[in-house]
Amino acid sequence: MGPGLSRAGLERFDGVAASHVGNDAVPGLVALVACGDDVHVHAAGTLSIGGRPVERGSLFRIASTTKPITAAATLALVREGLVALDEPVDRLLPELADRRVLRRVDGPLDDTLPAEGPVTVRGLLTFTFGFGMAVEMFAAAQPWPVVVAAAAAGLATIGPPQPDDFVDPDTWIARFGGLPLLAQPGRRWLYNTGAHVLTVLCARAAGTSFDQVLRTRLLEPLGMRDTGFATEDVGRLATAYQPTPDGLVVWDLPEGQWSRPHAFSDGAAGLVSTVDDLHAFARMLLRGGDPVLTADQVREMSRDQLTAEQREAGAAFLGGRGWGLGTSVVREGPWAGASGWDGGLGTSFLVQPARDLAVVVLTQRLFDSPQAPAVHTDLQAAALAACR
Repeated sequence: MGPGLSRAGLERFDGVAASHVGNDAVPGLVALVACGDDVHVHAAGTLSIGGRPVERGSLFRIASTTKPITAAATLALVREGLVALDEPVDRLLPELADRRVLRRVDGPLDDTLPAEGPVTVRGLLTFTFGFGMAVEMFAAAQPWPVVVAAAAAGLATIGPPQPDDFVDPDTWIARFGGLPLLAQPGRRWLYNTGAHVLTVLCARAAGTSFDQVLRTRLLEPLGMRDTGFATEDVGRLATAYQPTPDGLVVWDLPEGQWSRPHAFSDGAAGLVSTVDDLHAFARMLLRGGDPVLTADQVREMSRDQLTAEQREAGAAFLGGRGWGLGTSVVREGPWAGASGWDGGLGTSFLVQPARDLAVVVLTQRLFDSPQAPAVHTDLQAAALAACR
């Protein structure tokens, strides 16, 4: 008998989901566990406080759970020979040639050194190309000059996803190219911005929009019909809530930022999706990449590519995990060998090939910290226990 799901384990899984649902906790969720050929989905709560029930096909803003999808699309272009994993990006992104690097991350923009090496595609996927979010920038007494400049340029790359704040891709990369890097390429893990740069790089490599790259290389081949950068079907989209000391407050309405097209298709955190679409993506990874990637690419994607020093510098975001190509890698514990990533607007995605196991949790309650809250970790533990 192959791997599967136990009845007792699924009862506990559903009970854990129900225990987290409530107007002061998680208004609604959809959770999926798949082990071998067995698939179980539990939907509970409402799309908004006092609103319609959540259903299996409900839509959620998946935020940074977008990143592994962007990575897979990039690797699909590598498979086609349109870009190489270890080539400098200068051919497609001349705006990023001959980079300058800040002497101090909080220093003035004109106090720089020349970059010791080029920005590469692998560096963008591993988030080690030299620019992105670091926890200390949010704790600084005064905003770093580079953070102020990035905001003024409309880059929308530091902070939570804000689709309406972006400029168009060519303007974005030109303005980004005018900023110095925070660290030498290959030196430090810095969160988020690598996926934004990949948005532009993939579009130029394929000669089309990034939205079309995703659709033709990934979403259509995998049957992910409900995944995209916006939805007109706002009746299926959950309201996003932010926790505060006074309870949950609305952060984005269904008719809000994800209800309309944007100038920039945000490959870092811009997608909406459903639990079944993300399960289709999980199945692709668990089946060795077919039909969009090779087995070697999936292994490379889910292999920790960071040094101990890089993991330590990114610990506030990584939480003990490593990082592969656009996805986190669990290094130890019962989920060792698993890969996936969380979305700070309330989602998580994890696959473990050794058990042929996938778990997807979709809520629209924003995280309190960079680490996933208990509704996600409790359901992941229950999913692991249910896989026999």
